[in-house]
Amino acid sequence: MFTDSHCHLASHQFPPEEIPTLLQRAKENNIHRIITLSTSLQDIETNIKLAEQHPQIHATIGIHPCDVHNTPDNYLQTLKQFITHPKCCAIGETGLDYFHPAPQNWTTENYHAKQRNLLHQHFQLAAEHNKNIVIHTRDQPQQKTGTPPLSLQHAVEIYSQYAHQVTAVFHCFLGPWNNPHVQTILDLGGYLSYTGITTFKKATETLEAATLTPPDRIMLETDAPYLAPTPHRGKRNEPSFTLHTAKTIATARGITLQELATITEQNVNRFFKLQNLTEVK
Repeated sequence: MFTDSHCHLASHQFPPEEIPTLLQRAKENNIHRIITLSTSLQDIETNIKLAEQHPQIHATIGIHPCDVHNTPDNYLQTLKQFITHPKCCAIGETGLDYFHPAPQNWTTENYHAKQRNLLHQHFQLAAEHNKNIVIHTRDQPQQKTGTPPLSLQHAVEIYSQYAHQVTAVFHCFLGPWNNPHVQTILDLGGYLSYTGITTFKKATETLEAATLTPPDRIMLETDAPYLAPTPHRGKRNEPSFTLHTAKTIATARGITLQELATITEQNVNRFFKLQNLTEVK
């Protein structure tokens, strides 16, 4: 049995009435647990309610870097209202996104500075409440040719200031494995999480990274409704498709699906501290 450790069930692409069917399909494909990630103040309550209604769902709370310009200065008050909820298992999705352009009336410098400021605040909140944190990083394609991604560099630098209190997972990790920041993440105690991109024919660097990640630092995710794996590429992604990623990574690592399940379930339990959470029936 596997956990989809990162998806977005509050997305408009998942109508509320379809959630039971999605969960049933997930169960039929050996996905017994789902972590749904918040990205803004607007979807936190929806994610928490889904977790309350379904024992197999847990939720995180946080502000996605692409939403920082819409986030009021007092946003932490809202996060603190939910952080002690019994189904809140981490802080996130937060991080740095240097791929999307700055919104209207913002300079690139100010936009990125705001993202870094909120990332610091998310780490501080996580440290105060004994939670771990889910990190998003993304760069412009030209930044990935010849030099390490700048958003990853900055995120790792910020993580290093809090690693003695908080553990981070770098979600939707793309590789390459020889990125100089990978070893730093591992040295800090961080995790790397892999999506259906590992199943893409040309994503050889991502699959290599998923193959070489230490067994105690790897997790699986869909990032649904985005990034559907082969053979569903281009369609809406969903938690049940975690199995395609699992099969690809297990084959690449030369282990069985059961062995991969054992590894990743231990990591999910440890990172999200699920063994310490009370399930809401």
